[in-house]
Amino acid sequence: MPVNSFSDHPLSWTPPLDAVKARPVYLALAAALEEDIASGKLPAGTKLPPQRELADFLDLDFTTVTRAYDLCRSKGLIHGVTGRGTFVSSATRDNTVEDVVDCAVVQGFPEAGAAEIAAAARAVLSRASAERLFSYHDRDGSPSALAAGVKWLEMCGADTIPDRTAVFPGAQGAISSVLLSLFHPGDAIAVDGFTYANFISLARLAHLKLIAVPSDENGMIPLALSEAADKKKVKGVFLMPRDANPTGITLSEKRKNEIANTVLAKNLLLIEDDARLLPPLRGEKTLFARAPEQTVYIAGSTRNIAPGLRATFMAFPGHCTGRILNALHHLTIKAGALDTEILAELILSGRAMRILKAKAKKAFAANKLFDEIFPSAPKASPTALFRVLPLPGTSGRGQETEAAYRAAGVDVCHSDRFSVKPGQPDSFLRVSLSSATSQSRLRRGLKVLAKV
Repeated sequence: MPVNSFSDHPLSWTPPLDAVKARPVYLALAAALEEDIASGKLPAGTKLPPQRELADFLDLDFTTVTRAYDLCRSKGLIHGVTGRGTFVSSATRDNTVEDVVDCAVVQGFPEAGAAEIAAAARAVLSRASAERLFSYHDRDGSPSALAAGVKWLEMCGADTIPDRTAVFPGAQGAISSVLLSLFHPGDAIAVDGFTYANFISLARLAHLKLIAVPSDENGMIPLALSEAADKKKVKGVFLMPRDANPTGITLSEKRKNEIANTVLAKNLLLIEDDARLLPPLRGEKTLFARAPEQTVYIAGSTRNIAPGLRATFMAFPGHCTGRILNALHHLTIKAGALDTEILAELILSGRAMRILKAKAKKAFAANKLFDEIFPSAPKASPTALFRVLPLPGTSGRGQETEAAYRAAGVDVCHSDRFSVKPGQPDSFLRVSLSSATSQSRLRRGLKVLAKV
């Protein structure tokens, strides 16, 4: 029998009695919870009863309720927030995925240039050497692919040579190879307080410590980086110098000089993930150009050409060559040869730049629309692929916040996803402008954000 009284404090959800009579009970309980979520009886954001309280109310074993919650959690119907409880995160049947505007994933307008990419794929597959693509040959990249990589890297401001260049299965593969080959478990890496979410996950998998270094409106503060190197024994730095994900901050040339000087003075290894949409303007220099022997440069811009092509070029110092290539071979053997050759064909034929210019036009229009709807939002580069909306007071409640917006019809990413340490006060939404399938659909999503 229940040991607590629930008459004065009713639970936010109780299943029908039939659910606790069926066998196995945990499956029936999970089905009842799923049904009430799907029907809209439990809208997104609803806080569910603590498992022990529900078990007490139903006179069930605690593990039975836990198994039911775990099953619903595995389906994405509910989620837990540390220290706060369990909440409904599923949309209702009247709010299906197709109806939700995607302002969460930063894809870089994948529909732009699709015809050119398909033409490049046909050109690659029509070659007499096409059969070679389906073997283990050219594990670092074929000569033509490396030539394309060197050309692309130079255009991005990272002058290199084929022997210091390799192609990886996307930026994720490149970052993974660097973390596992050039650092040791327990090493500390300096990052912005809010940084690329997948970098956080990869660093944790590699058992590396991330040190959040203070920033200002111009990005990471060099003096704070120097102090972290001395006090926290930081061994490396990870930066996205242009349109940093998720903050949108771009480092000035002066700040790049200061950071590069700190990297050189403290003998740090710099990971530069350059995911800009277009090549640098005249007068812009990469961090790699300032400290080439202590910087690994990842041409993140290649993901913007075609996010589905899992191929990214990297330039690295000569003394890192053996370790980085060893990591590439052991982690993935090689980047997908077909993807790599398609990307190389796009670059060498000039199609890649045409695609990026087409995407830049779409980005410009999307940013103009965003500024019309949110005139007081923080400014960004005119071709940014995402924007930031401050949302104070929501730190630690990111999943609830995202669920509430999704229930209203738009997917966004809360800054909790990108936070290196919990409880950071400057919470915000990262709003992708580059995944909605049309300008009108993007407008609808932004209008929902403005209304909610």
